[in-house]
Amino acid sequence: MRLSTKGEYASRAMLELARHYEGKPLHIRDISRAQGIPQRFLEQILLQLKRAGYLRSRKGPNGGYCLSKPPAEINVAEVIRVMDGPLAPIDCVSVTAHEACPHEATCTLKWLWKDVRDAVAEIMERTTFAELASKARAAKLGRSRR
Repeated sequence: MRLSTKGEYASRAMLELARHYEGKPLHIRDISRAQGIPQRFLEQILLQLKRAGYLRSRKGPNGGYCLSKPPAEINVAEVIRVMDGPLAPIDCVSVTAHEACPHEATCTLKWLWKDVRDAVAEIMERTTFAELASKARAAKLGRSRR
């Protein structure tokens, strides 16, 4: 699995929205500034996440983007799959986009790639944006005490 820039930016945008979940909606420019994401690219990413059901938006001076459900109910794997597709390193071991391989029946490497897929998926599926937001707050507190 190779995380694209789009996947990375989507994760960072979701983290920023999770950090502000209890507050007012965030403007694109605020997410862009806080996470160092080019605003034009971020607009496309947020629209894709909204279409997938992870975000809501509101227009107007008090508008912006917010998560459509609590950050504890959104895991990293979901967002990466929306942006980048399957987590499997190669198609023959993908759960969601399996493609047959001529060597599939006898390939010993298949088991390695399957283990890699399972390990990556397990970590990303158990990691929620609430957990990441909590770690971000703790890291910020640690830096401010120095």
